[in-house]
Amino acid sequence: MFSQYDVIVVGAGHAGCEAAAAAANMGSKVLLITMNMQTIAQMSCNPAMGGIAKGQIVREIDALGGYSGIVTDESMIQFRMLNRSKGPAMWSPRSQNDRMLFAATWREKLEMTPNVHFYQDMVQSIIIKNGKACGVVTGLGHSIESKSVVVTSGTFLNGVIHIGEKRFGGGRVAEKAATGITEQLVELGLESDRLKTGTPPRIDGRSLDYSKMEEQKGDEEVTGFSYLDSKKIKPDQQRSCFITYTNTQVHDILKTGFDRSPMYTGRIEGVGPRYCPSIEDKINRFAERDRHQIFVEPEGFNTVEIYVNGFSTSLPEDVQHKALTSIPGFENARMFRPGYAIEYDYFPPTQLTHSLETKQIANLFFAGQINGTTGYEEAACQGIMAGMNAHLKAFNNDPFILKRSEAYIGVLIDDLISKGTDEPYRMFTSRAEYRTLLRQDNADLRLTEMSYRLGLASQERMDRVIEKRKAVERIKKALSEFSFEPSEVNHYLESIGSASLTEKQKAAKVLLRPGIDLVSLLSNVERLKTTFENENRESLEQAEIQIKYERYIEKEQELVTKMGQMEDAIIPQTFDYDKVASLSNEALQKFKKIKPRTLGQASRISGVNPSDVQILMVYMGR
Repeated sequence: MFSQYDVIVVGAGHAGCEAAAAAANMGSKVLLITMNMQTIAQMSCNPAMGGIAKGQIVREIDALGGYSGIVTDESMIQFRMLNRSKGPAMWSPRSQNDRMLFAATWREKLEMTPNVHFYQDMVQSIIIKNGKACGVVTGLGHSIESKSVVVTSGTFLNGVIHIGEKRFGGGRVAEKAATGITEQLVELGLESDRLKTGTPPRIDGRSLDYSKMEEQKGDEEVTGFSYLDSKKIKPDQQRSCFITYTNTQVHDILKTGFDRSPMYTGRIEGVGPRYCPSIEDKINRFAERDRHQIFVEPEGFNTVEIYVNGFSTSLPEDVQHKALTSIPGFENARMFRPGYAIEYDYFPPTQLTHSLETKQIANLFFAGQINGTTGYEEAACQGIMAGMNAHLKAFNNDPFILKRSEAYIGVLIDDLISKGTDEPYRMFTSRAEYRTLLRQDNADLRLTEMSYRLGLASQERMDRVIEKRKAVERIKKALSEFSFEPSEVNHYLESIGSASLTEKQKAAKVLLRPGIDLVSLLSNVERLKTTFENENRESLEQAEIQIKYERYIEKEQELVTKMGQMEDAIIPQTFDYDKVASLSNEALQKFKKIKPRTLGQASRISGVNPSDVQILMVYMGR
């Protein structure tokens, strides 16, 4: 019934979809196995993509040739570029999406990929021979062979759903949990643990009073996520989100359910996400606050269903509903379904290499929540990397590894395997020490050529990058040569409170002034506008950023070069740490367990002191 595959991907969430697409587009014959063909690329929680640091990740996935950016653009109902008032390193695209259209678009992309085959079944175990993964066994008893396996199980491994005092198995509401894989891998020597996440109730939007809420509209310009010309919503077609707030009455009602809360009665063992806590956790941890923000977000164009962002909870349904109706605008709210918490198995990611392959079992790759992360974007970026590396391993090629200085994806993976995580990991810009280099606007310039050389990024993407580089250099050269006459620019400078020119000045120098941007200069100086009338907005913006932040970018690049000596110092996997005298006991234990790939990675392991790294460096030098 089944031929041999190059790559089998277990699970069709955000990680699984990207893994299957990447491996297939690089040339592998791929089988994507999912327990339910109707829930491929399901947005289990918030129907949104991007945000702070997460938006940068989606653009990186797109630059590599993944589909998340295109699918997001084609299914968005609202777009916003966050942090525009800050420097470009902080700009982060975010979209609200049509939940059903997002999933349907992803499935269509996969079905249009010839090398992707599908099968609906549950994977119960991995076929392992001579320490290598070489296929899977399904719930229906099929043994399917492959050269490598990518497990992207999400919240389904021994998943348990909690609503108040009710507790039942499931990987998502109304969907059964997956069993067998955890038990098999633990028996083979891998460590597993439990984590928790949650989701808020869904509400009938017709029962809400939006006049009592603050409207939050989308941007006037929809730039989107993909570097290709994907279909995008027009600004005037966007759906609004709304903001309201809890109050002390809401908090008091919620507290009445604490004695039946699975979180406070000990029925939930797993640790929940620190940066996306439940509403009961928020009012407990931040008792001094008398209100918390609630985002009222539509689930799509053609549905009245509303996602209540900020009200994640596992309290009993009656308490959830009573508390909701005390929120302004929610007085007559009708609940479609209650919020719930879900507890699931994960495998601490220190058991992986940088390619996301397990150290214990060759050719077996993990991606997504099985590695302890939370969020669609974090899962998707692991998926594309695991898919690429599963393909490369299947054909005996070297792995593709991104450095911390090259991508947020590199930061995320290095954090996971070097430091591990005992709570759901979420990406923030503050986690990246080179965030001036890792901007959302230049992901294509950073990553597309690497991916193109490996056979994933298309020729079209590469051609666009080449043209963008040429255009940016052309614009920068023209700005360095173009001179403003005081008479043609002073009216604009005075209008924004900037000093007038007394003599000719180069456009590039004027652009360095605070409060001045290239678009405004173009719209106020006709001669400059004529000079750049054939250049696109993206190239103009990139040139402006490179001019304005040249010194910051240079300083960060110098730091990368300086630290590169540590990153290039490879530690052999067979290195005997017991021979290194004077290492602290903790460092010795961590080095032997994690087996860092480089001195740089060794320095980032939790509990390792600089002196331990220096001792290791001296020993390696000898």
